[in-house]
Amino acid sequence: MPNNTPIILIDGSSYLYRAFFACPPLTNAKGEPTGAIFGVINMIRSLINQYNPTHIAVVFDAKGGSFRNEIYSEYKATREAMPENLRPQIEPIHTILKAMGLPLLCIEGVEADDVIGTLARQAERENLDVLISTGDKDMAQLVSDKITLINTMNNSVLDPKGVMDKFGVPPEKIIDYLALRGDSSDNIPGVPGVGEKTAQSLLTEFTSVKDIYTRLDDIEKLSIRGAKSLKQKLIDNQNEAELSYLLATIKTDVKLDFTNEQLLITDIDVNKLVELFAYYGFHRWQKELIAGTFLKQQKNGIVGESLSLLADQQHSTTAQKKETDYQCILTHEQLDDWVIKLTNSKQFAFDTETDNVDHVHAKLVGISLSVEPYQAAYIPLAHQYLGVPDQLPLTEVLAKLKPVLENPEVKKIAQNAKFDYSILANYGIKVNGIAFDTMLESYVLNSTERHDMDSMANRYLNHKTITYDELTKVDKKKVTIDAIEVEKTTQYAAEDADITLQLHEKLWPELEKDQKLTKLFTDIEMPLAIVLAEMERTGVLVDAKQLNDYSIELTKQLMEIEAQLQSLAGEKFNPASPKQIQAILFDKHNLPVLKKTPKGDPSTSEEVLSELANEYELPRMILFYRGLAKLKNTYTDKLPLMISPIDHRIHTNYNQIGTITGRLSSNDPNLQNIPVRNEEGRRIRQAFIAPKGCKIISADYSQIELRIMAHLSQDESLLNAFAHDKDIHRVTAGEILGKAESEVTNEERRRAKAVNFGLIYGMSAFGLSKQINIPRKEAQFYIDRYFERYPGVQQYMEQTRQLAAEQGYVETLSGRRLYLPKIRSTNGIEKRGAERAAINAPMQGTAADIIKTAMIKMSEWIKNQSTDNIKMVMQVHDELVFEIKDAFVEQYCTEIKKIMENCYQLSVPLKVDVGIGNNWDEAH
Repeated sequence: MPNNTPIILIDGSSYLYRAFFACPPLTNAKGEPTGAIFGVINMIRSLINQYNPTHIAVVFDAKGGSFRNEIYSEYKATREAMPENLRPQIEPIHTILKAMGLPLLCIEGVEADDVIGTLARQAERENLDVLISTGDKDMAQLVSDKITLINTMNNSVLDPKGVMDKFGVPPEKIIDYLALRGDSSDNIPGVPGVGEKTAQSLLTEFTSVKDIYTRLDDIEKLSIRGAKSLKQKLIDNQNEAELSYLLATIKTDVKLDFTNEQLLITDIDVNKLVELFAYYGFHRWQKELIAGTFLKQQKNGIVGESLSLLADQQHSTTAQKKETDYQCILTHEQLDDWVIKLTNSKQFAFDTETDNVDHVHAKLVGISLSVEPYQAAYIPLAHQYLGVPDQLPLTEVLAKLKPVLENPEVKKIAQNAKFDYSILANYGIKVNGIAFDTMLESYVLNSTERHDMDSMANRYLNHKTITYDELTKVDKKKVTIDAIEVEKTTQYAAEDADITLQLHEKLWPELEKDQKLTKLFTDIEMPLAIVLAEMERTGVLVDAKQLNDYSIELTKQLMEIEAQLQSLAGEKFNPASPKQIQAILFDKHNLPVLKKTPKGDPSTSEEVLSELANEYELPRMILFYRGLAKLKNTYTDKLPLMISPIDHRIHTNYNQIGTITGRLSSNDPNLQNIPVRNEEGRRIRQAFIAPKGCKIISADYSQIELRIMAHLSQDESLLNAFAHDKDIHRVTAGEILGKAESEVTNEERRRAKAVNFGLIYGMSAFGLSKQINIPRKEAQFYIDRYFERYPGVQQYMEQTRQLAAEQGYVETLSGRRLYLPKIRSTNGIEKRGAERAAINAPMQGTAADIIKTAMIKMSEWIKNQSTDNIKMVMQVHDELVFEIKDAFVEQYCTEIKKIMENCYQLSVPLKVDVGIGNNWDEAH
């Protein structure tokens, strides 16, 4: 055993609790807790990578008590029971550690401390260095010139001097120190009235507890506080002191059937680790295992060899054909060969490389193509660096590729097809036949996963791709891809096309196993990608002057509010600073602290301020200030900068995979978050305008989620209300209060509306009481009466909870699966959250499927009209926004309403409200 690396002894039981409470409550795809597993393995792995040991032991407490419980039945009795979510993580931790080749020890009748103490002293006698990793202060008694402690939570190391600095006594007196002052964590009693300082003072004058009791008369002579009464305390509690000494002493003579030589790190079980990391969702570790970077190369070579084996095994299934053939096309002959190859193929994968990610204005740098796995080509078109080889003329290349790209008979495969479609459209190529998008295939299979190529390649193909960041980082600086050498870009870009093809061949058979998922992909998600691309390219006209004028108004308004705030506060402060708000509200004005931050400071979150605003003017004004400032910073200042100088339109990016429910999101700008219910938000919408001679048309599904609830629950009262086009909120108020609908007041209707929408989002009586400002008991009455009057809804909710728990997911009416990883969690809060999601997700997801279907149907209809007369320009929540020429407004509004209301069949009618205006606000 080499002397230059220490034996590492790890207090596994200490790690368990520290990892559990330090790490977030992670779960795997099945909802099983994994936070402690991640924390323990990560700490141990970091320790190994830091010290590169050859010998190690991870020691855990065995089941049952130790000899200390027999001596003192109250030993550790004050400790809380093991958390429910921690217990099921212990066995997986043991399994992973064993697969990592690490010796694991659990010895019955003693604690982990005793096993570690025995091993440490045994190594010390053999003149070997020992590093004990623990957070337990008891272990300080083991520290010597050969034995050191490390606390991996803060990376602090304790040698003999460190023990003296921390505890005020040397290592050899730690047992005496604990015997005197006790240890609350282990329920070691100590001597009542003797604390940290007194224990230190006593052990400065005496050599040990035993010495103290042989010289009790000397205590009164000491110049320490309470010296006169201390003697009697020690006499009265001598039994407790002696018992505490016994309990605090770590045994160093446990009979062990092995030696330190048997603590050698052994071979990693690579197959087992890959399987375990996949099961528990540790995909990054999987990737590092494959790359050989999960653990450092060991001095005995064992781990390093295992990692090499892993890489070999991961690639062995395709080793014979995996030799990649990536070509860089620089000649006309090469290009012609590939055009023929593409034309004769049934399908091929393609990818574009651009100088930026602006889908409307980005310039094409190159195109990659793949017809067979492991074979691909890259055509450089606009690389700019010095010494670039002769590139084929862009116009010539595109002219030759255009016929096959526009041929609908040859199927195309892409990763994020919407982007590639739009880029090529910038060059006059309208790609037809895009049949598959691997990003969407992955999304339809499981929306909770990551769908970028690097993650998918790792997850589905066990392949580590060249990342964009790796390619474009030159001398620690980021550059655009057109400044990268063609040779390097070829490997990156050709791999993209190749991996896209391979991913499709992996994912499509999985989708075909379920007809609903296949139909969801082919009928909704895939055609929608092109609809979105066209809508993004169209964009929406925005009046920059209106926004700039409003921004100036907001600046003045914010200054006025700031002055009012400072007057209310009685001093100057920055209303954008949480720290200063905290000082004003809670230190100066003594407002009640409703919630604290993780650091223990009073929270100034929106939720807290909203609650305080019910009673106090200052937090109400701060909230108003925050809202206006956010509006200004996010919209009035930024939207004008996003207007294209070419067509004066904003071209947002619709994210098809941005939510797990299937709803679309948008960014640059985020259209979904523009406020609609207040005057400030409406002013923003007024800047979204119709071109001259046109009108903006808003077509919005009315109460779509409630209608879906009626369909899913088949509740007779709900079905009847919607079938007769009644005011559902007034109906609900009447049902709950036992009134005729005509007698329901507006306030009662408002409360019923909160119940209708709140319950489908799982709102509790507490939440409802806060929202409509009524006592909790009254809110509970509303909820109870609701379920009495709508029993079908309650039955649907209960059945959905049960189904979700059984299969781990729920479905929309179109068969979209919405996985709920935490539905089987043993953590009550997590499980209830998953149950609420299970109830609401089918409604949100079905609403998403309906609006997407409507967009596809509308796009098909618009193609048969003149696109100069009507354009679909935005999708926000349950609303579609159009630009229509004045002469066609009435005719087209009728058709839009008809198509949207009949695009999807429910047990109740779909209703669409259509509005007309010169801007978005007027139309909505």
